[in-house]
Amino acid sequence: MEFENLIYQIEGPRAVLTLNRPPRRNALSPGLVTDLIDGLRAADADPAVRLVLITGSGEKAFCAGGDLGGGMMADGVLAGHQGRAGFGELFRVLRRLGKPVVAKVQGDALGGGFGLMLGCDLVVAAEEARMGTPEIRLGLFPHVIMATIFRNIGRKAGLELILTGDKITAARALELGLINAVAPRAELDAATDALCARVERHSPAILRLGRQAFHTMSEMRFEESLDYLNAMLTVNTLAEDAMEGVGAFLQKRSPEWKGR
Repeated sequence: MEFENLIYQIEGPRAVLTLNRPPRRNALSPGLVTDLIDGLRAADADPAVRLVLITGSGEKAFCAGGDLGGGMMADGVLAGHQGRAGFGELFRVLRRLGKPVVAKVQGDALGGGFGLMLGCDLVVAAEEARMGTPEIRLGLFPHVIMATIFRNIGRKAGLELILTGDKITAARALELGLINAVAPRAELDAATDALCARVERHSPAILRLGRQAFHTMSEMRFEESLDYLNAMLTVNTLAEDAMEGVGAFLQKRSPEWKGR
């Protein structure tokens, strides 16, 4: 597929979406946000794709955040407000996706780029990558991405990032539970491939069902979530892949997933 601001590639069972605005440090212009939404939907609709990988062009930045020079306000305040709503839609699409999403953070993930990273299910980052929400230094507040920040981190640590505008290292992000792994830049591809492969080997149908259940459950009260998850477990046990998985275990062989 061809996009203006995004490189879309299929690599085996994986759709790789590469933010491709290196002169702007892959900043999130309205065009890039639209391309990301369309790319994610295309990957979701492709039955051959088992996992989506998001990364950035160049070594300096995964994504430097919102494009302050991207003309968002050129058509007036109302148009700017409506344009920024597309950013919220990006997070809705990420959340509703039927496939796991992994971020390979090869450079800085700041502001909206930090939110995009946190919107992914799993994250592998280069040692040199820095992360944070520097908006406060510009007289702005990271309003939209707070929805992803505080679903990944506690109040005190999250507010420290937001209120100070400080950038943290990938190692610190790992300590805070914001990412899953850190690797030297030379080993980043291999580390990401290894993590993706560990996910891709499982049933795509059960991954879809479980991912949906996770996001739905996370917004429920505890008692309500138990009833919902019990119902989802019943649906899970009726899936063809669940029967195949149990049968393969009992027969001491590798399962052959049908995606059903």
